[in-house]
Amino acid sequence: MFNYIERLGAKGIDVTQGAGRSLVFLLQTIIRKPKVVKLTPLFITQLYSIGVLSFVIIVVSGLFIGMVVGLQGYNTLQKFGATTQLGQLLALSITRELGPVITALLFAGRAGSALTAEIALMKATEQLSSMDLMGVDPLWRVIAPRFWAGLVSMPILALIFSAVAIYGGQFVGVEWLGIDDGSFWSNMSNAVDFKADVLSGIIKSIVFGFVVTWVAVYQGFNALATSEGISRATTKTVVYSSLLILAVDFVLTAMMIGGW
Repeated sequence: MFNYIERLGAKGIDVTQGAGRSLVFLLQTIIRKPKVVKLTPLFITQLYSIGVLSFVIIVVSGLFIGMVVGLQGYNTLQKFGATTQLGQLLALSITRELGPVITALLFAGRAGSALTAEIALMKATEQLSSMDLMGVDPLWRVIAPRFWAGLVSMPILALIFSAVAIYGGQFVGVEWLGIDDGSFWSNMSNAVDFKADVLSGIIKSIVFGFVVTWVAVYQGFNALATSEGISRATTKTVVYSSLLILAVDFVLTAMMIGGW
């Protein structure tokens, strides 16, 4: 019994220390003297690597998610004779929840894992140590551009996902199942409020981008300099990011619905 309590306490201490180290790492990354001129080329390069190269998977996934939601929504609304409300159902479910959450999960799986593996490999090949020896801060040269690029890319990708998903649902509902095009768009525009729906989705996507990028760069920077260490760090990034996305989504949804 006492051994179990001891192990539980040791685990709690390890978790607390890890959270503290990650917070210090974050503060060291974002609170530093700005070097906009030198940082801009690095930022643009990472913006392409993180954001642009994730564009295809976001668009394709958004299209099929919208089509599935449109098909399932039509099937459900048909039972109540309310198929004309499909546009409202699509817009509200995608802009509030599905758009930000699914984009964040895809972002964690594609961009987050790539960030972790890249930084961890730089550590394993002693590139980060070489920067230190040359007087170059790796947090400024390697971590900061990737962190800010991830933070900027995520909300843009979420907006693209939501737009494509809505058009995917419109294709199924209007072009395939025969819902009137005018009622589809008019019901959608009447139901969606920019502040309550669209803006809340944007806020969620910004928070998710912050969380995913933070986890990814931290795990990569603190990975063991071995092939197994890189593998574990990449796995941790995807798992931790996915769990944090769902947990943070619940908190943000409760705050937004409750008007906190």
